[in-house]
Amino acid sequence: MKILIIEDEVELAKSIASYLSSNDFICEIANDYKSGIEKVSFYNYDCVLLDLNLPDGDGIEILNHLKQIHKTDGIIIISAKETLENRIECFQKGADDYLTKPFHLSELFVRIQALIRRKNFKGSNIIQFNEISIDLLAKSIFVHTIEIDLTKKEFELLLFLIGNNNKVLSKSAIAEHLSGDMADMLDNHDFIYAHIKNLKKKLNESHCTDYIKTVYGLGYKWQND
Repeated sequence: MKILIIEDEVELAKSIASYLSSNDFICEIANDYKSGIEKVSFYNYDCVLLDLNLPDGDGIEILNHLKQIHKTDGIIIISAKETLENRIECFQKGADDYLTKPFHLSELFVRIQALIRRKNFKGSNIIQFNEISIDLLAKSIFVHTIEIDLTKKEFELLLFLIGNNNKVLSKSAIAEHLSGDMADMLDNHDFIYAHIKNLKKKLNESHCTDYIKTVYGLGYKWQND
């Protein structure tokens, strides 16, 4: 899962990124309004952690911008502002959750998990797709009654595909989801083909239906025939 942290307190942003990265999230950081706007405009995230008090702008304007460009990224406000008016305004403008500073990183982590479950998997820790069962907390995957062993990237790829059922995902979108900022530095996206191939092989060996379809010239999609 990919997270954007828009926070001007550098040490806090690094601390959040370190904690979330240790729990298998891909984290990117924007320390001001300008870089935050640029990132949400050009990239997609599972969750954006947004501070309201930025040195060169108002975090509320980033909420407005996300709404104007019809983005569906999950938004959690992380702010020292505690007033009811602030909370109501943020929720009215599209925020999904509001966490007041200071907070425990463990609480932030479970709120992010809950938000992603609500948005992508109807709030459940267990994803059931026909013969496939995925436990998000245990990170275990069963096809029928057979547990399959996936790498972290393959696990994230499987969730990304299922979470976008019947949607065509470009190679660049998959690369961005799996690699974050690093995707822009890659000469090509050949590693996506390798991950797709390995994931398909492991699923097929467990007698799973071949749900991963290649859409030539566009990318891949998870399709329930």
